[in-house]
Amino acid sequence: MNIAIITGASSGMGREFALQLDSIFQKMDEIWLIARRGDRLKELSEAMRNKTRIFAVDVTDEKQMSFFYKSLAQEKPVIRMLVNCAGYGYMGEFTELEKKPQIGMLEVNCKALTELTYECIPYMKKNSRIIQLASSAAFLPQPGFAVYAATKSYVLSFSRALGEELVKRQIYVTAVCPGPVETEFFDIAERYGKTLAVKKLTIVQPERVVREALLASKEKKSIAVCSGWIKLFHLISSLLPHPFILKIMRLIK
Repeated sequence: MNIAIITGASSGMGREFALQLDSIFQKMDEIWLIARRGDRLKELSEAMRNKTRIFAVDVTDEKQMSFFYKSLAQEKPVIRMLVNCAGYGYMGEFTELEKKPQIGMLEVNCKALTELTYECIPYMKKNSRIIQLASSAAFLPQPGFAVYAATKSYVLSFSRALGEELVKRQIYVTAVCPGPVETEFFDIAERYGKTLAVKKLTIVQPERVVREALLASKEKKSIAVCSGWIKLFHLISSLLPHPFILKIMRLIK
């Protein structure tokens, strides 16, 4: 049985990945959808053509995820694509935000992603794909977004290294690094702080980000960066010293 697995599928980027993969994979046996909100997963499932399987679980809850891992062990599917989209971010000064949601970012964005990737790789074969949702925030430290940016730096570094390790098995890993995307992400992220106005000028639609990410994955690229502005930001952050960039960011804040 050939399957695709998508986390964070109830909204935003995860939902868009599910919809676009549903239109691409006409011969996929099942698409497994993972998210906490079962009602939204059910609504998404009803809108898809491929057969789906819903896992209304919290990716950080070991007991809930054990059911998912047991399903893998019982079914022994071939995972053709794993898309890790589950994640969230909070804006605001590190010392002014509550500790729990900041530790939660580490749990969801890093730990859960790593564990799920580890558990899924044994079920992958030649030409399987892994897509990890990172962010342009991974390119350099982000004052006022410190923990989130650090988690995405982890995702980017982990994905690139993992891709090198798996290339001999012809399993390909792509880290997706968009800038601001028009999703529910900011409903949570801006609860305690606001993003720079200049960043809002670079906002793009999730349909475009996912379309370009899937193309990058098909082409076996290690990184997918959407939009000319974010590609320029990626270039600048790789060429200029980060202390200089951070100083500029302070001046325009």
